[in-house]
Amino acid sequence: MAFNLKYNFSIGEVMMEKETVLVGLSGGVDSAATAVLLQQQGYRVIGATMQVWDPSLPVPVGEHQKNACLSPEKEDLTEVRQIAKQLGIEYAIIDCREAYRKAVLDNFRSEYAQGRTPNPCVWCNCLIKFGVLPAAARAQGISFDKFATGHYARVCYDNQTGKYLLKKAVDSSRDQSYFLHRLGQKQLAQVLFPLGEKTKPEIREVARAAGLAVADKEDSQDFYCGDYNDLLNFPNQPGDIITTDGKKVARHQGIWGYTIGKRKGLGISGFAVPMYVVEIDAPKNQVIIGPKEALYKNELTAQRVCWVSGQPPAHEFDCEIKIRNLHQPARAHVILREDGNIAARFNEPQLSITAGQSAVMYDGETVLGGGIIVSGTTA
Repeated sequence: MAFNLKYNFSIGEVMMEKETVLVGLSGGVDSAATAVLLQQQGYRVIGATMQVWDPSLPVPVGEHQKNACLSPEKEDLTEVRQIAKQLGIEYAIIDCREAYRKAVLDNFRSEYAQGRTPNPCVWCNCLIKFGVLPAAARAQGISFDKFATGHYARVCYDNQTGKYLLKKAVDSSRDQSYFLHRLGQKQLAQVLFPLGEKTKPEIREVARAAGLAVADKEDSQDFYCGDYNDLLNFPNQPGDIITTDGKKVARHQGIWGYTIGKRKGLGISGFAVPMYVVEIDAPKNQVIIGPKEALYKNELTAQRVCWVSGQPPAHEFDCEIKIRNLHQPARAHVILREDGNIAARFNEPQLSITAGQSAVMYDGETVLGGGIIVSGTTA
């Protein structure tokens, strides 16, 4: 049971007061089960729904938006209200639209315009879900001791270092530590991840036992399930598609329509082997294509590096690195540069190292930190 002991010496009694946890409720099974588990552990739970959808966004409304993080929230809010009613908890809607637009959507558009492929979920987590949301809730007068979400990850306190550790979930198939690598000590000290020790089937059973209709609701698929061009809304900017040896083979209407590893829709033919996007040159407005082997790189550089503990483990160290969420972590040697960026050399070449994605460093189950990939090269 999670309680605070409070002493009232005037009457000589010891009073027990439950800790209050603010739970980010999205209307899905994971956040709902999080609230259930915390109640079972003795916490007082308050639900908070993050409002990020702006109806002025120039995107079409349709079925493709169902179960996306960025979508009209009417259906989700109805489900959140039902969850809160069944669990007997208070809940509030927290307006995060302006901050979300600046931190996530504006960054999303800026990165694609420069030929990079961003990961909006990384920025949403560190800046909005674990930053703006709890801060705005407190500004609305909501008092709470801890903040919890339905992420599959774990937080542990290391007595030897006096630091909080961010660790992978027990269920590796559901692990979301990659998206949380930019969380720092202050955030981790206040965070609870009740799902980190459980599997998805177990979580669905928790919700089912609580009588929640969302127990069998399908998972969210992406931050936006439509065509990304809906959000980018850029005018055409034609340029050349060239081979690695400089031969012009086709035209494109904007570099933002391409990402490293793309094969379909290139509008090319006549090659003896399949061709892929292997590089995007934004200053020259060119898309470079080549055979699959040209996608393999054994080095990367990353900037905007953050460390979970607040500092790197050493000037040089070995670790495992994930270059995208579904990437199998690969062994690498990391060097910290004077400008705070990192250079990493993999033991084996890696496929499709993509500028704009996050390179997240692990020491076994523990997240060390990560940075935004600038480039991948072959040494």
